[in-house]
Amino acid sequence: MPEVLEFSDVVVRRNAREIVDHLDWTVGDDQRWVVLGPNGAGKTTILQLADTLMHPTSGTVRILGEQLGRSDVFELRPRIGFASSAMAKRLPPEETVLDVVLTAAYSVTGRWREEYEDLDERRALRVLAEWKLDHLADRTFGTLSDGEQKRVQIARAIMTDPELLLLDEPTASLDLGAREELLSLLSGYALAPSTPAMVMVTHHVEEIPVGFTHVLLLRDGAAVAAGPIAQTLTAENLTATFGMQIALTEDEGRFAARARS
Repeated sequence: MPEVLEFSDVVVRRNAREIVDHLDWTVGDDQRWVVLGPNGAGKTTILQLADTLMHPTSGTVRILGEQLGRSDVFELRPRIGFASSAMAKRLPPEETVLDVVLTAAYSVTGRWREEYEDLDERRALRVLAEWKLDHLADRTFGTLSDGEQKRVQIARAIMTDPELLLLDEPTASLDLGAREELLSLLSGYALAPSTPAMVMVTHHVEEIPVGFTHVLLLRDGAAVAAGPIAQTLTAENLTATFGMQIALTEDEGRFAARARS
């Protein structure tokens, strides 16, 4: 199993504080990882490392076979899909949904003078249809609901057939219906054999899509546990991760957690 992401003794230090604390972690090309932990655990930081947006203070990060700091990140970034709230803020609200997805082909966030082939547009329309967005192709991004914007971001992230897909809290702020619709789509995508390796950050076990295979539990920048979900996502590990007694239940691949007295 080829590794698409490898952290070896990785440290990220800011203001004398270790945001990532000597982390060892590997992601295989057929794995779908969820990263869980409290606020400030370092979840978003490790996604920024994985997307070449940040370099470690020490240790080694290898992405798609290339070592961060010794490779051209501008050649590496088109091979990585990344969807986050920060990216949403960079997308022009007056851009059409089709153009938001289409411009991923040039790694830009707004139409300018670049030219696209019919193949690019067909690909963008196909991706929109897969994420139930084709009826919104001519709408402007700024007029969409939160759930629709989240799906557009993911469609944009997979437009270029990435080898690694990174999702930073894709269901944050969504209502129940929008969350469940997105989780259903993410489950179908995760279960498809042609899907790339995936890493998704979330705060809640309820937001883990069916089809995700592994979990990394973080606390204070360090790994509490990492491995296959069936063995690693336990009440004991969640208790250690969040610093309180947690009860965990599972039903047909979906999880729920609550505080235990």
